[in-house]
Amino acid sequence: MAHGVKQLRSQAWWLALVGILFLQTAEAAKRDPSGVITIVALGDSLTAGYGLSRKQAYPALVGEKMRDAGYDFEMVNAGSSGDTTSGGLQRLPSILRAHKKIDVFILELGINDAFRGVPVDQIRANLQTIVDRVRGHDPKTVIVIAGMQLPDYTSDDYVGAFGRIFATLAEKNHATLIPYLLAGVGGNPALNQWDTLHPNAAGQQVLAETVWRVLEPILKQLSSRSMVAPESRTGA
Repeated sequence: MAHGVKQLRSQAWWLALVGILFLQTAEAAKRDPSGVITIVALGDSLTAGYGLSRKQAYPALVGEKMRDAGYDFEMVNAGSSGDTTSGGLQRLPSILRAHKKIDVFILELGINDAFRGVPVDQIRANLQTIVDRVRGHDPKTVIVIAGMQLPDYTSDDYVGAFGRIFATLAEKNHATLIPYLLAGVGGNPALNQWDTLHPNAAGQQVLAETVWRVLEPILKQLSSRSMVAPESRTGA
């Protein structure tokens, strides 16, 4: 008798396990992978969150806003401190190989080139090549250009020409422009670290708000196109 009860319990446990696995598989089958919004932010120390943890950098903070809004997403912080447009070009192939579908590509590079005195034409050409390769990888990718400005130390032609790169690039490529990523942060000691160049945690919060104002309308459009109810998901 005891053996029979034990056998029945074993069979009941097995049936329950099969039922759970079936429900999980059915739920996974119903999910539309296109509903996951993949965002890649390619940048330098501003994107990487120099001097801070990755969780304090604007990509992660924007991810929190997406989670609160109920989006199913993957946020990829491809920032590297000290990176230049040439460095970004070198890193780009591995990033594209890792992400077959990229819904939004945030391009934040160029300021380190300017600090090194790289010719404006070369900076512009490198940024254009990055845009071209991202579009070649996934033509549907929405490109967001993060604009930068040099401190007006001399007001020379280089400073002005550098500042105009980003709006020109966005217009040429029908990309979305963030006019100045460091708006409200650049030059503010309360929002920067000791070096006065890199945002502190509070400064990164401002950057996240700046990016979110531009990104939110894009996300709404992407969500409506997918016709999939958004669900929250943490990003890498």
